[in-house]
Amino acid sequence: MRIGVDTGGTFTDCVVVDGSGTRVLKVFSTPNDAARAMLEGAQQMFAGSPRQRLDIAHGTTLGTNSLLERRGARVALVTTAGFEDLIEIGRQNRPRLYDLNVRRDPALVPRQLRFGVAERTAASGQPLRRPPPAELRALRNRIRRSGADSVAVCFLFSFANPAHERTAAKVLRGLGIPVSVSHEILPEFREYERLSSVVINAYLAPRMGGYLKRLEHAVDKDFGGRVYVMQSSGGITTAERAAREPVRTILSGPAGGVVAAAWLAKRLEIPRAISFDMGGTSTDLCLIEGQPRTTSETTLGGLPVAVPVLDVHSVGAGGGSLARLDAGGALRVGPESAGATPGPACYRRGGTQPTVTDANLVLGRLDPDYFLGGTYSLDLDLAEHALGLLLKTSGSQFKSTLGLAQGIVAVANANMERALRVISVERGHDPRDFTLVCFGGAGGLHAAELARATGVKQIIVPSSPGAFSALGILISDIVKDVSLSVLLPVPGERKQRDAHFSGFVSNLARQLARLEAAGRAQLKREGFPSERAEADWHLDVRALGQAYELTVPFGADFPARFHREHERAYGYAHRGRPLEVVNLRVRLTIPIPKPPFRPRAETRGTLRVALVKKKSVWFAWRFWETSFYDRDRLGVGVRIRGPAIIVEYSSTIVVPPEWKCEVDEHLNLVLTGMRSRPGTGVSH
Repeated sequence: MRIGVDTGGTFTDCVVVDGSGTRVLKVFSTPNDAARAMLEGAQQMFAGSPRQRLDIAHGTTLGTNSLLERRGARVALVTTAGFEDLIEIGRQNRPRLYDLNVRRDPALVPRQLRFGVAERTAASGQPLRRPPPAELRALRNRIRRSGADSVAVCFLFSFANPAHERTAAKVLRGLGIPVSVSHEILPEFREYERLSSVVINAYLAPRMGGYLKRLEHAVDKDFGGRVYVMQSSGGITTAERAAREPVRTILSGPAGGVVAAAWLAKRLEIPRAISFDMGGTSTDLCLIEGQPRTTSETTLGGLPVAVPVLDVHSVGAGGGSLARLDAGGALRVGPESAGATPGPACYRRGGTQPTVTDANLVLGRLDPDYFLGGTYSLDLDLAEHALGLLLKTSGSQFKSTLGLAQGIVAVANANMERALRVISVERGHDPRDFTLVCFGGAGGLHAAELARATGVKQIIVPSSPGAFSALGILISDIVKDVSLSVLLPVPGERKQRDAHFSGFVSNLARQLARLEAAGRAQLKREGFPSERAEADWHLDVRALGQAYELTVPFGADFPARFHREHERAYGYAHRGRPLEVVNLRVRLTIPIPKPPFRPRAETRGTLRVALVKKKSVWFAWRFWETSFYDRDRLGVGVRIRGPAIIVEYSSTIVVPPEWKCEVDEHLNLVLTGMRSRPGTGVSH
């Protein structure tokens, strides 16, 4: 038996798929020890059942939070002599172009912990100067005296020839602390990005390694099972590898939701979708066209991370996002969050600052008696008190707590709208061509207003949306990504193009085959059935002289694919310009069995049975008489006209005025806008 677990900021979500269907449990997260909430959730889900082996597929925010909060290890950096300060110099890009007083965060490695080694490898990979053994032994002693918890090794051009890094790593592993080596983490060119990635890995390795070791011990003791960890690239791996290479888990939690959204979109035959995951601390969005978009160019906490990740854009807008007034009196929401402790004021856990959840409760969109399926009651008085404290400092800007609550929701929606436009409009996509797959504990409260603002015409809300990311983690395939920089110009002379180009493609195929074999060997060492792995070959291609590249599938037509992708991304293509293949990429995927996806019987349930209450809810600057429905009692084919609110265990879904909702044959809620102004009734 396997259980999917997503340790979010406010709640830890647990999902099991078995013969009885999909079972979901949400428990409050335990920020000081994320494993405690996870184990408590697993024990509650299987309380009273016969003891059985239980494997846990785990999405974690430990790496993300450690990096953002700068609570990682004391890292010693070992690099080529003369390049010790590259980690601080970076690309010299200004974070804010016109801010003359901008201050950059300090480097992860302080100056006294950067060590240069007298070695050199040429750009071609030819060794020029081997690291002296005596110098490496002396360096090991210096690092031991420095009190470093972890070591990062990154030599110049080691992606072309890693021999010197291997020699240094062999000596430094005698320290008995984690040693991260750049050719093992990211054997690609761009010195700063490779250096940053390996330093981040070393920064996270001790904490992540200790956490996963304790978790594996507890899971083995309590359930006799293993722990698998969600990677940022959209697949799971072993806890051992995640402990060695934690940089691959920095977007572990959001990746699960994207995988689940892509799985659902494929089965519903939706060609273009946008995953919209609004949880307690953040909102994560990703564009899906058949497969989720991936990238090797992302940043976290202002630091570049060049390992493959799903192309997720995150903003600090969640149910627990704190509202405040800035120095100019403007209302701000997030990125600071109340988290699980103390949480929103209405949770009665000590929170005093107003949050988005408190605002939704004051507006009536959350009901105190139907939160978490009625198992946890929210405190409206505490929410109003928290908003009242902020209202007193706002002057005449807001005249009531209702107005302030509406403002908080509007600001949060604006933040999410900007994020949605970043992944769509700014990349050449019209959001009106996409379906919004909405999930997360707070997603259903805001999806319709976000869709209306961006022109999205249809919203899909799956069953148990508040635990949808955990489901994605549970059904994620085993994935291994391997890459190699080659920097090869593509033959382009017309007279000899056919012969030269054909030979060039054959040479690429041979190198990709070797890269695939190396990846399969790694899978086998990790205990996976590598013979079952399916391989996808890709190339990073750019026009000669360009600074950055685009990723396209391997094949003889890759130049044409590159030009089409370039035109879509940038609006033009130089089809006569020589090209260069920069990196080779291979993704190996071992499929994991997915839960059945069968339509339910064609029934139209009665809304009278599903109706739980009616009350006034604030929409569009006035109160509307609104019906509340229990989602578990809504049958296939039921139609609801807004305003209405649908409550369930893991989430609350708002159907605003001028919107309608229908339950499809898979029990998804399908929300669409209506042109004519609706009444407040419903149709059967």
